[in-house]
Amino acid sequence: MSEREDIRSFTYDKLRERIAALSQKSFRADQVFDWLHVKKVDDFDQMTNLSKELRDKLASEYEIYEVKAVSTLKSSDGTRKYIHRLHDGNVIETVLLRYEYGNSVCISSQVGCRMGCRFCASTVDGLVRDLTAGEMAAQIYSVEADIGERVGHVVVMGSGEPLDNFDNFTDFIELITDKRGACIGARNITASTCGLVPKIRDLADRRYQITLALSLHATTDEKRKTIMPVANKYALSEIISACRYYFDTTGRRITLEYSLISGVNDGEEDIRLLAGIAKSLGAHVNLIPINPIEERQYRATSRNDAVLLKNKLEKNDINVTIRREMGRDIQASCGQLRRKYIKSQ
Repeated sequence: MSEREDIRSFTYDKLRERIAALSQKSFRADQVFDWLHVKKVDDFDQMTNLSKELRDKLASEYEIYEVKAVSTLKSSDGTRKYIHRLHDGNVIETVLLRYEYGNSVCISSQVGCRMGCRFCASTVDGLVRDLTAGEMAAQIYSVEADIGERVGHVVVMGSGEPLDNFDNFTDFIELITDKRGACIGARNITASTCGLVPKIRDLADRRYQITLALSLHATTDEKRKTIMPVANKYALSEIISACRYYFDTTGRRITLEYSLISGVNDGEEDIRLLAGIAKSLGAHVNLIPINPIEERQYRATSRNDAVLLKNKLEKNDINVTIRREMGRDIQASCGQLRRKYIKSQ
């Protein structure tokens, strides 16, 4: 990691402090923030309304960490998956998803992941490092530059556990929602967590209006422990209580992400318990047929069976959807493409 900080990661208030420390007037911070988060440049020399002296000073004190698309795969359904190379040579995945309501980008929050969920390719090689807030934002800016269109929705569900990178993640939320910058509405942002209880409560206390999605994936502690190591630290009762606190504090409905693994978590009792958890939280359920990965033996529940499970949940008055399988022909599930890219280098 570079010794110089990533200036793109500074919230507006922090940037004002740093610019003031350089004996510059406050409007210079407005100009720099605009260059970084409206014009979305990645080179100080492009900031043409700053003096060369100030540009050189900024370049000597800070960096704009590189997030460069080095591989792009395009799916027949409009999905695009990017390998972004970072300034230190690490690579991450970012996915563009096109919906009727607009463009959505799924970003990574870490290089790799240490959560160890057994059905996810992102965790196979563990955690390499956290991403800065600027590196998270830059994934969105890179996609916008590629497609020439605005991104209006963000999901933080790529590689990594965002609440395991809490300070950078919350700085990212403040950056990306700032009206002086990218101005993406907080209600258009969804972040996924496997259930880090203290951080769920800390996030609730921030009172952001983002959607919190809990990666549930099993309905008992015993079964959850077999596929999600985090279950050894936090019991379901603790996680459900934290999610209820999040809803009570923010007024934002929780989404329960439930990856359907054939013969593992898709039985009658699993669905009965899932309905109970969803009802207790007033939550939306998103059923996700998993994308198989070569390192694991898990296979997805069939589409027909997933529809039957959806119907059973709806009969229990649960709001439920089956996630559209977008980009499967380009390996758009978490971690797959990154591992393939690394192996090819």
